[in-house]
Amino acid sequence: MRTIFPTVVLAVAIGLSTGVAGAQQAVVAGPTDQIENQSSRTVERIGGGSDHYIRRGDVQIDLGDTQIYADEVEFFTDQNRATATGNVVVSQANSRIAADRADFDLKTKLGTFYNAWGMAPVGPQKARPGAAPGLGAPMAGGLLGAPGPALSTQTLGADTDVYFFGETIEKTGPKKYKITNGGFTTCVQPTPRWELHSSTVILNLDHYTVLRNAVFRVKGVPLLYTPFMYYPTKRDDRATGILLPTYGATSLRGQAIHNAFFWAVDRSQDATALYDWYSSGGQGVGSEYRYNFGPGSNGNFKNYWLDQKATTDASGAGLDANRSYELRGSANQALTHGFRARANVNYFSSITSMQTLNTNVYDASRNSRTFGGNVVGVVNNFSVNGTFDRTETFYGTSNSATNGSWPRVTVSRNERPLFGSAAYFSFTGDYSSLLRNNRDGDITTDLSLSRFEVMPQIRYPFTKWQWFTINSTVSWRDTYFSRSRALGTSDIVDEGLNRQFFEFQARLMGPVISRVWNTPDNGYAEKFKHSVEPFLTIGRTTSINEFDRIIQLDAGDSIVGGATRYTYGVTNRFYAKQRRAGSATGQAREIASVDVTQSYYSDERSAQYDRTYATSFLGAPPSHYSPISINARSAPTDLFSVSLRAEIDSQYLELRTISANGTYSGRRITATGVWSKRAFIEGLDTFNDPTRLDQYITASGSTHTLDNSVGASYSVNYDVLNSRLLQQRFTGFYNSQCCGLAFEYQVYNFGSLTAGLLNGLTQDHRFFMSFTLAGLGNFSPFSGALSGAPR
Repeated sequence: MRTIFPTVVLAVAIGLSTGVAGAQQAVVAGPTDQIENQSSRTVERIGGGSDHYIRRGDVQIDLGDTQIYADEVEFFTDQNRATATGNVVVSQANSRIAADRADFDLKTKLGTFYNAWGMAPVGPQKARPGAAPGLGAPMAGGLLGAPGPALSTQTLGADTDVYFFGETIEKTGPKKYKITNGGFTTCVQPTPRWELHSSTVILNLDHYTVLRNAVFRVKGVPLLYTPFMYYPTKRDDRATGILLPTYGATSLRGQAIHNAFFWAVDRSQDATALYDWYSSGGQGVGSEYRYNFGPGSNGNFKNYWLDQKATTDASGAGLDANRSYELRGSANQALTHGFRARANVNYFSSITSMQTLNTNVYDASRNSRTFGGNVVGVVNNFSVNGTFDRTETFYGTSNSATNGSWPRVTVSRNERPLFGSAAYFSFTGDYSSLLRNNRDGDITTDLSLSRFEVMPQIRYPFTKWQWFTINSTVSWRDTYFSRSRALGTSDIVDEGLNRQFFEFQARLMGPVISRVWNTPDNGYAEKFKHSVEPFLTIGRTTSINEFDRIIQLDAGDSIVGGATRYTYGVTNRFYAKQRRAGSATGQAREIASVDVTQSYYSDERSAQYDRTYATSFLGAPPSHYSPISINARSAPTDLFSVSLRAEIDSQYLELRTISANGTYSGRRITATGVWSKRAFIEGLDTFNDPTRLDQYITASGSTHTLDNSVGASYSVNYDVLNSRLLQQRFTGFYNSQCCGLAFEYQVYNFGSLTAGLLNGLTQDHRFFMSFTLAGLGNFSPFSGALSGAPR
């Protein structure tokens, strides 16, 4: 049906017609008021009248905003009708139609074109200055493509040209076409990368397109058939319609088809409904709702329901039948009188579904579900904060721990000078209904209680000398607990307990020693500076009666009374003064720092509760000395940074834990690596148990061209201690002018993370693939697949 590509036909036809017509004959006024200008080589009157005549040879007709070019045009002016044959081209605004023959109405400028090709732009509009904030692509890392970026006062992007063709193309409206036995594409190549063929196409530009009996072809090869297809062709940044499907396959759930429907409710709201079908794993449905009603008033909520069928792999391992749901979302809302509300939810009903459905390692390894809300504001210079939250952490399917605040109200007064002196006074009052339940099978231990606390504080800073400062505070705490532990036992009783103590603290910084090197000929920096900042913090807590009876639910409950604490250390900082391009003077930046810290406790129990050190709560025995903490960081350029954190046992002088990470962010390449280790120390409780040791490496990297046309990414999580690969994930994408392809392959080893939950299944292989068609959009499944591929 189609011999050459539309753009070639249009360019040649328009160019020859306009050029020859202009050279052969001046424009002549037409015989009817519907035709403003006509020109041709010859004119033949039929029947001697003016209502029927034929123009031949480079015919050009000007109908105002519409121009017609052809080899021959027969006019029936009494019927406002004309028939054109031979290299017919009709141009209206930015759209073009080329055909072998055409019948059209001179008054309405509508008609039918035979063996025709057409072109019309479909693209974004300019935003209205001062318009309300718009919404971007739904499900960041989820839906992409047709729902475009948020609106601004600039043009959002270039138009997308749609090329359509058919045995007949009937122009039924200013921007509406009916195509029979034809189709369309957005590719400009002589052999388009993709085309949609259909028996009937209703193409309504700036609104919608409907296809019946549609076949999707790639490089001329049929790939997909659908009896009906509807999608938007609006010029708005977001348009209602069905998005392109995504194909997936996993060894756990079989083959999968994911699809979604996007609804642009209005400029500030949209919703998405999605459906997943698994060949051996059931089906899932989900939705997402987003809104943005202005600064500080926005939200994003998602839900997913999975009907999991019993499935097994070749080895007989697999999943039991199960129905589950998952909720995710957050919202911010500005209230009256300067108050603001926030809410969040990250909740699942089945930990098995949670850890086997999601494709990113963070969600797949998450074993906590949570929801909560918060309201904060200022009343008469007092900050008021009301919070409720609930978090449940699972250790298998029958063991869990629940904690949270139900609710918690905090009133505080920021620091202000005390009676006009150099001292500052602040106040905090807190009421908490604290939630804590431990579940072990059918046995539940309830540690929940109510707590009321007041804490006034006075701070006096000594800053007379820049090289030596002292910051001193004194505070008093009075706390009432509604429940406590029975004296001499661990039993929980409904007996109130009151705790009072004073806390004194002084932080001494200095003397600071520094040295500067002038390096004007250095290619990196014109000056370097090294500063040494020793510090000492002295804290004293008065005695606390019945400390062992306090139910310890957070850091404030585990303060050891009658103890003095000395925290000492030194910080080394390195600066470089660099002159950036276009700057007349250099700017100093910190390129490296090393911090070494340790604490001494007069009461050795304090070492087990000090949250300053990561290993305090790992079960190490009491000690007068904390581990030695080392923190180092270096960022020699804006592109590269590394950091290290380690804790060394003060008694054995051996490493307890260490972690390091590095990041490189270039224009074409980004990379991140993280290494962590919990070491073995013979003789030190909990650290001499081989079953509690660990060592992991996490690495990821991506590369892409500057225009994001081609790219790939790779990530891996590796258990070094057990020589076991936890997951590896490879994603690649290719984007051209009119289409794109994204794919992902992942191997996920469930290992001990889900031991006992999967009937022996230890590994899942996953593959996903998605097409991008210009102007038609695409999306990623709820599980997070393909979220790293820009399209």
